[in-house]
Amino acid sequence: MSTGSLRLPDRRPRHPSAGWVGVGAIVAAVAAAAATGTVVTASSVTTWYPDVPKPVWTPPAWVFGPVWAVLYVTMAAAAAVVWRSRDRDDVCCPLAAFGVQLALNVAWTVFFFGLRSPLLGFLDVCLLWAAVGVTVTQFFAVSRLAGWLLVPYGLWVTFAAALNGSIVLLGG
Repeated sequence: MSTGSLRLPDRRPRHPSAGWVGVGAIVAAVAAAAATGTVVTASSVTTWYPDVPKPVWTPPAWVFGPVWAVLYVTMAAAAAVVWRSRDRDDVCCPLAAFGVQLALNVAWTVFFFGLRSPLLGFLDVCLLWAAVGVTVTQFFAVSRLAGWLLVPYGLWVTFAAALNGSIVLLGG
């Protein structure tokens, strides 16, 4: 029997570029989004936001920073899992959806805190909520782990949309 008939399946990724450079780019993009949010939020969170009418179920201000830190880490991890899955599935659409929701995430911070407009923030967070839903669905199609990593983010965006909507209704 020749060795040619005993060929093992090729386990190499079909896309050699599906390596750590892409993961680094994802981490950099998510870190840039987080940093932008921090910079834009900094002045408003101590001057404007405390006086904005909020529902009684608004979490204390100190909760938001740690929650967002964890969510940004899980978002980057989920996108990295999808990126590293390039040898198994077409991940162009899931990663494009991820990019759209990340841009909408940054836009919300600019609208709500930068422009101090809860109404623009609410309109954006509605789009963000839909984009996160699409991203979660597409991530699940590539990797269950990636999908589950985004579920807490989806839940938090749902909560944030309700909070933002309540602020608008209260005249904020």
